[in-house]
Amino acid sequence: MPLSGASIAVGTGRAGSAQPLLGCRVRAGFPSPADDHLDVELDLHAHVVRRPASTFFVRAEGDSMLGDGIHDRDLLVVDRSLEPRPGRVVIIAVDGEPTVKRLVRRGDALVLEASNPRFAPIPLAGRECHVWGVVTHVLHALPGAAP
Repeated sequence: MPLSGASIAVGTGRAGSAQPLLGCRVRAGFPSPADDHLDVELDLHAHVVRRPASTFFVRAEGDSMLGDGIHDRDLLVVDRSLEPRPGRVVIIAVDGEPTVKRLVRRGDALVLEASNPRFAPIPLAGRECHVWGVVTHVLHALPGAAP
């Protein structure tokens, strides 16, 4: 299984677009008064992209990875420099079709597993596979929040 990147369009986003980060934490339980002070500015790109030269973004499609918090239309941050070890969620082309799944070792074999039980594992033996990278972050809007 080649572990090199495939011929894909790589978009690294726009660096240097820092946004304000509040100096307080927000409770997920009972509300508390918010602080009026900014702690620092947060550049979301710098926070989720550790290696800009080897990172790209891709949109997820479908619901096979719901158990891992990946929803339809989520934005995935993918690092091509990370090793696609068993247990990691990867972007991989199997027989030319790209997919996002968890790489799992079953005995001596590698398989791709969805985190939604409605989807069967995908055995990799005897198939043409090209790993595009390892998913490092998932960005999605809350229901009703996106325009």
